[in-house]
Amino acid sequence: MTSREDETLARAAVAALTGQLALVPKPGMPDPRDLAARVTRRDHRGLRWSAKALAPGLAAMAAAARRSGEATPRLRAELGAIGRCAEHAVGLAGGGHRGALWTLGLLVSAAALDPRARGAEVTRTAGRIAAHPDRNAPRRPSRGSTVSATYGAPGARGEARAGFPHVRRALTALSGARSAGAGEAEARLDALLTVMSTLQDTELLHTAGPLGLRHVQAGARGVLEAGGTATEAGRTALSALDADLHARAWSPRGSAGLLAGALFVDALPIRTPGRAG
Repeated sequence: MTSREDETLARAAVAALTGQLALVPKPGMPDPRDLAARVTRRDHRGLRWSAKALAPGLAAMAAAARRSGEATPRLRAELGAIGRCAEHAVGLAGGGHRGALWTLGLLVSAAALDPRARGAEVTRTAGRIAAHPDRNAPRRPSRGSTVSATYGAPGARGEARAGFPHVRRALTALSGARSAGAGEAEARLDALLTVMSTLQDTELLHTAGPLGLRHVQAGARGVLEAGGTATEAGRTALSALDADLHARAWSPRGSAGLLAGALFVDALPIRTPGRAG
């Protein structure tokens, strides 16, 4: 049974995901501009709708972690089972968010294990959970694991087992941009571009290959080197990168899921309604 604390963590994670979805422009990815375009209208609207379907599964993961009290193989297996059920529920609601479910599920569980943890402490705990194999996972390889094996990329599992280094990079970028006077949307876009600039995104490797991945990484670095999205030069570079990726049909969605994870960790501590801080 989930508690109010578990449900509050789950709502915060969903809010982080929908906050990421609201950013404009996200280069090569669905964003609110799609609502005005008939061709892709369902894509962004469906992603916003299906994000809400993650809440029960995330709350169940938080409850499992709270009951366990430590990052054990048994907890990892339980989270895997909950995650597969949640993935099915999200599919019924419109699909999407598989990478975000993996990231947010581990981070929510880590936050439930240690409610006092912040920042890198949360990502390290998530890494300890992910380090255990899920013995009940399907034996068939996923597209991501196949691409990881082909190109030697860490993939989602490697990112998690390393303690989510790109979530930590996004947190640092958020803090730096805010300190420099950027607005919240600009800080979040700069954090997204920071992740894009170094992440070995298996989705991009699948659709664009290693050369395409390096092209996207260089484009993201170019926006940041132009001054970031709070500057006119940075915004111009971002617009050009966005147009380029849409024209090529390249979508670095792995970076968006990790940004959602960073926004969740950034929001900690989460106050439970009706209870003292």
